[in-house]
Amino acid sequence: MASSRDRQRKLARAKLDRQLARRAARTRRRRQVQAGVGVAVVLILIVAGSAWALGAFDRDPVENTAAEELCFWTPEDATANTNLTDVGTPATTGLPTEGVRTMTVVTNQGAPVTAELDTAATPCAVASISHLAANSFYDNTKCHEITTEGAVRCGDPSGTGLGGPAYSFYDENVPTPADAPASPADASASPAADQPATYPKGTVAMVGNRPGANGSQFLIFFRDFTTAEPAYTVIGRVTGGLDTVEKIGSLPTVENAGGAKVKPQDDDVVIQSLTVTEPAATPTATPAADPSAG
Repeated sequence: MASSRDRQRKLARAKLDRQLARRAARTRRRRQVQAGVGVAVVLILIVAGSAWALGAFDRDPVENTAAEELCFWTPEDATANTNLTDVGTPATTGLPTEGVRTMTVVTNQGAPVTAELDTAATPCAVASISHLAANSFYDNTKCHEITTEGAVRCGDPSGTGLGGPAYSFYDENVPTPADAPASPADASASPAADQPATYPKGTVAMVGNRPGANGSQFLIFFRDFTTAEPAYTVIGRVTGGLDTVEKIGSLPTVENAGGAKVKPQDDDVVIQSLTVTEPAATPTATPAADPSAG
């Protein structure tokens, strides 16, 4: 019996030893995990503190990445005005706002007329003319008026002065009035005739079929024009073919439907084509050759 009890005590002791060993192992693993977590937390705090000190958590204002609308095209009722032609509208976003474009007008009156269009000053007007030119809107249309202001008026397919696309847009680059003498005494010393012209010869400007409602019609001035109340958006200047514009300006005129003697007598000033170049790409600098390269 004694030997049996001893054996049972040994078995119980061995079982207890195994339990204690398992508990010790679990305690060691728990301490190792806690130690590892503690080290990780310390490292995270160190990294976060360094990042904060370097401004990594400074948040800039959220930028609006949506393209900003630059131009607004006001719909015109083509059913109420049958002189209008619907060719869609130009884009409202992503339009060029720098540099210049070249407009080339080929007529039946002589050498082509070229003009430099100011994209920076009149992005919407240039976008409109470019859109219309790309849709052959101006081709085979007549310059229907030689104005008393000294300009050739073109760009109305109907030839009535009421035509254009089925949209309009506002003025952009209207010049300031020419300086006028402050008093009669000043006038004797600086006569109004000596004042700078508001629209110099060679100016290209938009003209609407009502003030401020520009569409497709434009003026090319063949002589200086000064006015106290300028109303035309200046979009550019003639760079070639001004003699052609002057030739058209010298044509005899007859009364138009409104009674003004401004219609070319033979009614044969025809724009055969009008094109506008795309903005010139910015040249990319060529890397210099490496002298050490074999």
